[in-house]
Amino acid sequence: MAIKKAYKIDRVDWQGDPCLPLPTWSGLQCNNDNPPRIISLNLSSSQLSGNIAVSLLNLRAIQSLDLSNNELTGTVPEAFAQLPELTILYLNGNKLTGAVPYSLKEKSNSGQLQLSLDGNLDLCKMDTCEKKQRSFLVPVIASVISVSVLLLLSIITIFWRLKRGRLNVSLSSSVGLSRKELSLKSKNQPFTYTEIVSITNNFQTIIGEGGFGKVYLGNLKDGHQVAVKLLSQSSRQGYKEFLAEVQLLMIVHHRNLVSLVGYCNEHENMALVYEYMANGNLKEQLLENSTNMLNWRERLQIAVDAAQGLEYLHNGCRPPIVHRDLKSSNILLTENLQAKIADFGLSKAFATEGDSHVITDPAGTLGYIDPEFRASGNLNKKSDVYSFGILMCELITGQPPLIRGHKGHTHILQWVSPLVERGDIQSIIDSRLQGEFSTNCAWKALEIALSCVPSTSRQRPDMSDILGELKECLAMEMSSKMSMCDSVEMNLVLGTDMAPNLR
Repeated sequence: MAIKKAYKIDRVDWQGDPCLPLPTWSGLQCNNDNPPRIISLNLSSSQLSGNIAVSLLNLRAIQSLDLSNNELTGTVPEAFAQLPELTILYLNGNKLTGAVPYSLKEKSNSGQLQLSLDGNLDLCKMDTCEKKQRSFLVPVIASVISVSVLLLLSIITIFWRLKRGRLNVSLSSSVGLSRKELSLKSKNQPFTYTEIVSITNNFQTIIGEGGFGKVYLGNLKDGHQVAVKLLSQSSRQGYKEFLAEVQLLMIVHHRNLVSLVGYCNEHENMALVYEYMANGNLKEQLLENSTNMLNWRERLQIAVDAAQGLEYLHNGCRPPIVHRDLKSSNILLTENLQAKIADFGLSKAFATEGDSHVITDPAGTLGYIDPEFRASGNLNKKSDVYSFGILMCELITGQPPLIRGHKGHTHILQWVSPLVERGDIQSIIDSRLQGEFSTNCAWKALEIALSCVPSTSRQRPDMSDILGELKECLAMEMSSKMSMCDSVEMNLVLGTDMAPNLR
C-alpha cells in the first residue's frame, strides 16, 4: 500500500489483501507461505515517476522486480543487493542517474542477478564511470606535476597499452564458451553460431518444430537448459520476422511470457535462445495419449496464467501488442505447470489501444482465427480474445479446435453449442476428468469461454475482464475443494471418535 501511495497507482484491482485468498492484484505474484509473501512485482510501463521508493526494499521475499519503461529518476539503491531472494531486477528505460552500486554489479557478474539497466542515458556504469573519472583527473594532474613525471607517466602509459594490446589479441583468439561466459553478464546476449553449435551439442536433440524452424535442446555453461530455435533455409519466416521477434522479446517481460535468453545473428545463421519449458506445450498435454492428464484445477490455473500474459500484452504494453497466433501449441508449461505464452514472431504493436490494423499477410491458425478478421482483415486485441475463447474450450473439453469426424472436420463451437442448449455439462467437460470438478465452476468457465467468441469483436470483453472472471472461477473451484475436504474430515471424525457417543 505504501508503494501504491508513493506512485499514485490507480488500478481497479489493487484493493484488499494482494495475496489472500488468491493473488488478485495485476502485476503481482505471491508464494504459498503462511502467511503468503509477495515474490514478484511487475510495474513496467506504469508511468511511475520520482525516485525508486524505499518501500520496495521492504519486500524481503521478492524474487522478480520489474520497474522498466517508466520515468524514474535519482540513483539506484544499493540496498537492492541486500534483498536475499532477488534474482531479476529490470530498471531499463528510465531516467536514473549516478553510479550503479558495486554490490549490484558483482551479483550481476556472478550470475546471481539478472540486471537490466539499458536506456538510462545518464546512469553511470562501471566502465563509463572510470572513463569520466580519468577524464577529470588527467588534466588536474597534468597541471601540477613536473615535466619529468609526465614523461614517466607517458612511458608507463605506452607500456600499459602495449601489454593491453597483447591481452586483447589473446582474448580475441579464444573462441567458444569462454566468450559466452563473458557475455552472460547481460540478459538477451548475442551468441555466435559456434556457441550455438556447442550449446546444442551439434543440434543433437530436436524438441519441436514450427514456422520459424526446428527447436533444439541446449545446455548453457552454468547448467541451465535452453530451447534453441534455429531459422531453417526453407522457413516461411525470414530475416524481417526474426528481427521483429528479437526486438520485441528484449523489451517485453512478464512471468507468463516465455523469456528470451539470447540470439544469434550471423548472416544466414539465425537462432533464438529461450528459457527451456520442461513440460512442453499445452497441445501435447491435452492429447488423448498424454501420460500426464491435467486435472480440472490445473486447467483453470493454466487459463489464468495465459490470460495474465495476454492481458499484459494488451493493456500493460505501450503501444498494445496483439499476438495474432494464440493457440495451445504456443502455450508452454514449466516443470510446475506454470503457463507462458510463446512465439511472438507474428506479433504487431498498435499506436493506440483503440487502433486496428488491416493486414493482407496470413495470421493465425485454422480453428483459432477470428471470423471478423478473416472476413475483413481488421486485426485488433479482440482478435486475440476470440482465439483465447477457443483455447479455453480446448482446456474445458479436451477436444481440438477442429474435431475430425466421418464427414470431415467440425469446429469445436459447433460441437459444443447443442450440448449447451441441452444443459449437458457432463458431456462437455473432458471425460478423462471422470467427473472430478465442480459443476458450478465448470458452467462458469464455459460461460467465460463462450463470452470470448461472438462473431463481432465489439461483443467480446476485454482481457482484463476475462482475467477477473477466471480468477473468480479458480477461487470457486478451490473453495469447493476445501469444502469437500472439510466434509470428508467431518465424516471421518463422526465415523470414528464420535460414532460410539451417537449410538
